[in-house]
Amino acid sequence: MNMQQPTIQQLDIFADSRDVMLRNDVLEPLQRRDVAAARTALAQLAGEYPDDGALPAMTVLVRELERGSPTPFSDHESLASARRHLEDEVVLAARRVLPAQNVQSWLTPCWRALAQRAESLPFRTADADSHAVPLWLLAGDGAAAIEAVEAMESWSRIPAPFAWMTEARYRADGLDAAWPLLAGLAWLAPARCAALLPGLGDASLDALRRRFDAEFPGTGEFDDYSWFPAWLLVVKPALAGRLGDARTHVRLRHRGPRSCWARSCAGSMTATSTNSSVCVRRSVACMPACSTCTWPHGKCSTGEYDDRRPRLPLMP
Repeated sequence: MNMQQPTIQQLDIFADSRDVMLRNDVLEPLQRRDVAAARTALAQLAGEYPDDGALPAMTVLVRELERGSPTPFSDHESLASARRHLEDEVVLAARRVLPAQNVQSWLTPCWRALAQRAESLPFRTADADSHAVPLWLLAGDGAAAIEAVEAMESWSRIPAPFAWMTEARYRADGLDAAWPLLAGLAWLAPARCAALLPGLGDASLDALRRRFDAEFPGTGEFDDYSWFPAWLLVVKPALAGRLGDARTHVRLRHRGPRSCWARSCAGSMTATSTNSSVCVRRSVACMPACSTCTWPHGKCSTGEYDDRRPRLPLMP
C-alpha cells in the first residue's frame, strides 16, 4: 500500500500552527497553576517566537504565579501597590490570553492571597480600598468579608464598611437577607447605594432601580436614593417587614429620626395609588421635618419640629 507523501503546502500549514501549539502548551499549565511547567513552556515559546503577541501577557501570568508571597503587608501603601499591579497588569493579562469563562476563577486565588496578607491592616477612611474586605469580595468569599467587617468597630456608622457588609450579605445569603442593609445604606450613604445596586447584577433590583430613576420626583442626584426605601414601601408593600429591620442595622448619630421616619413611611404610604410619585409626594408633605437632623418624620427624639416645609434627608 503506497503512502502519499505530505505536500509542501501541508507542511507549511503545520509550521504555521506550531505557534498555536506552543501557546496552548503554556496555557494548559497556567490554568492548572503549575508554575514550573508553565515557565518551561513559556521559555520554548519565547525562543521560537520572540515576537508572539501573547508572550507579554503570558509572561505576566507566569510571574504572578512565581511571586506568590504569604508575608503580611506592613502598611496600606504596600497593599495599594500590590492591588494596582493585580488590577492594571494581571487582570488585563488574564483577559488577554485565558478563556473568558476561566478568567474569574483564575484570579480568585490572587485576590484571596491579597486579602489574607491584608488582614492585619486597620481600616482607614482615607484608604478605604486598602483593606481586606473589598479583596474578599473580589475573591467571591462573602462569608470571609462578613467576618472581617464584623471585626471592625462601629462599622454600621461608616459608609464604606456598611456598603461592604451589604454586598457581602447579598453574595452570601441572597437579596431577601440583604434588604435591611440595602435600606440602611440608602439612608446612610445614598451615593454608595446607587453605585452598589447595578454592581450586584440582580435582575429584580435592576428593574426597581430603573423604575425609581424614572418615577421618583427628585433632583436626579445620588441623594435621591435616600428615599429609595420609602419608595419601595409604595411599589412593593410586602417588603415592609424586611425594610423595617433596617433599624437594627443603622446606628447613627440621629437614629431616632430615622426610626420615626421609617415608621411614618410605613404608616403613611400605601400602594393603592397607581402613581407612586404622587404617593411619595403626599407622604412627604404630611410629615414635618426636624430642625435638628433635617429628616422628615412624625415626632423624633428631640421633640423639635420645623413644619414650614418638608426637606430631603441630608446625610452626614
